[in-house]
Amino acid sequence: MLYVLLQVLHVFVCSILMFVVLLQQGKGGGMGAALGGGGAAQVFGGRGAGNILTRATAVAATTFMLTSVGLAYKSSEGDRALRARAALEEQRHAPKKTSAPKDTKPSTEPPTAPPAGAGTPVESSPAPTPTAPASPAPSP
Repeated sequence: MLYVLLQVLHVFVCSILMFVVLLQQGKGGGMGAALGGGGAAQVFGGRGAGNILTRATAVAATTFMLTSVGLAYKSSEGDRALRARAALEEQRHAPKKTSAPKDTKPSTEPPTAPPAGAGTPVESSPAPTPTAPASPAPSP
């Protein structure tokens, strides 16, 4: 709801800012003179219209910048939520580290063969036969 309100306000302020900037009289008269802004100098005095339009431009520009920052912040909320969810999933799926008991030492002795007749007999596989290296092909 707040995001939609901020968007509507932003578009409204954009329209006002464009209108106020176009009404200001530049060196060549600008669009303000074309739309009847030339008579504003008589109503507001010599610099009255300039001051009002300048203040309106400043207010509209400030509001435009604030709504822009607000919209950028609101649009990046999804990214922050996605990063938080990814970090939570990573923590969930990370393997848990188990610590070995402190009083046991790893054995440095070689493993011993089981006593004769215990368990199934172990078959020994024949040693692999060495193969001759491939000879290079004769050159033509």
